[in-house]
Amino acid sequence: MCCDIVLAAESAVFIQAFSKIGLIPDSGGTFFLPRLIGFQRASALTMLGDKVSAAEAVSMGMIYKSVDDALLMETAMQISQTLANLPTKALGLTKKLLNQSLSNNLNTQLECELEEQVNAAKSYDHSEGIKAFLEKRKPVFKGQ
Repeated sequence: MCCDIVLAAESAVFIQAFSKIGLIPDSGGTFFLPRLIGFQRASALTMLGDKVSAAEAVSMGMIYKSVDDALLMETAMQISQTLANLPTKALGLTKKLLNQSLSNNLNTQLECELEEQVNAAKSYDHSEGIKAFLEKRKPVFKGQ
């Protein structure tokens, strides 16, 4: 639940079974789950210990996508290759801002976005992206 992009095999199931053995969710379960699926649903799943199928997990926003079991690794590799070919500096700034958004109010978040947009606009990758667009070619990003 704490990963940026979560894939699961169609056969996967998710369960917060701690209540069934007298424990509480750990490893950030009480932090991440309500933020992903809402307080009410997280409360029910953590207290009742219901199993959630991969399809249900996608539907409720717990994970990004479920794929055929046989295609899981191939799909994960395709996504990782796509990410590696994108402007990784901008992706890092995006992740930073998404994380900050969990504790910022709107005005603070907009200020943070402005600051990081200025930083991103000064990057090699931004100028390469614009140049590639104008030249109608695929950009070659360097993460700079």
